[in-house]
Amino acid sequence: MKIRAAISETGAKVPVIETVDLEEPRSGEMLVRVVAAGICHTDLHAHARPGPKPIVLGHEGAGVVERIGPDVVDFAEGDHVVLSLSYCGVCPSCRRNAPTYCYDVMPRNFGALRPDGTSPLSRNGENIFGRFFGQSSFASHALVDAASAIKVPKDVPLAMLGPLACSMQTGAGSVINSLKVSFGQSFAVFGAGSVGLAAVLAARLVGARRIVAVDVIEERLRIAIELGATDVVNARTHDPVAEIRRMLQYGADFSLVTAAGPGPLTQAIDCLAQQGTVGFVTAPESISLSLLALMRRGIRMRAILMGDTVPRLFIPALIDYWRRGLFAFDRLIKYYPFPDIGQAFAEAECGTAIKPVLVMDHTRALRGDIF
Repeated sequence: MKIRAAISETGAKVPVIETVDLEEPRSGEMLVRVVAAGICHTDLHAHARPGPKPIVLGHEGAGVVERIGPDVVDFAEGDHVVLSLSYCGVCPSCRRNAPTYCYDVMPRNFGALRPDGTSPLSRNGENIFGRFFGQSSFASHALVDAASAIKVPKDVPLAMLGPLACSMQTGAGSVINSLKVSFGQSFAVFGAGSVGLAAVLAARLVGARRIVAVDVIEERLRIAIELGATDVVNARTHDPVAEIRRMLQYGADFSLVTAAGPGPLTQAIDCLAQQGTVGFVTAPESISLSLLALMRRGIRMRAILMGDTVPRLFIPALIDYWRRGLFAFDRLIKYYPFPDIGQAFAEAECGTAIKPVLVMDHTRALRGDIF
């Protein structure tokens, strides 16, 4: 079938929307009409850096099942779904319910092809990499593995749910699953973008006593306070370590790094109390650390992928928290018509939009008819 998709080409400033061909569903696959798709910094990096090209990116899709292929038993046409990562389902990690650490997670998600090396997308007979994170959801339709889709309630606005697939579950899962922050403890997050602010929401949800958000954009720090941060630090004008140690006599129990570069990770370690734990969802390629100093303080480090979540369990939980007014992630979203993908990319890159979401049929969305 003919669909519209945003294609990233080598050297192009932004993806360009074109008409392409999409195959019919194979065994275990579903055709999903994409209602909306969040833009994540992973998409920005994959567009700008060397890698598979031409490619259709997008890995925070939400949509409606239109057709199911052979052997799909848990879904039906008309189901509302959020599209998360691709995993094999049979390796040791998948068997212990840890799909984000699937032994095949990198090629399945960043290789942008099926495991057999084929792509469901083509343009004028030329193959296009069309399985980014198993979905390539910067498109009007996506062909996805049924195993990677999460069924969601039909009475929840579908256009807002895509960010739960990556950034929101990464931030919230890092706090709840990975670090296991609990009632009365202190928590600092370095970077108040969509992942960091989702972490703030989760820290408030679990009852953290002090929640410190660190960023260089004053508007994001203002939003962090509104969402539950007890304290904020502008790292452009203040030393985060000195400020956190001034606020917290012994330092923070936990810290989380969502900002790139060696500075935030070093600061997140230095602000910790004895036997504190630092988690990082992004990290510099190299950093100089004194292991002896870490030993003396009993510091623990946690590398985290997608919040150590099981998406089919965690995403419905986050939706339930939202219903109950406990996880207001929708406040971070800014919607863009699909044709404005270039503007959305630019505003995501410079930080003026915390969580851009592309709405594929913006006219219908403005009428409230987004399903």
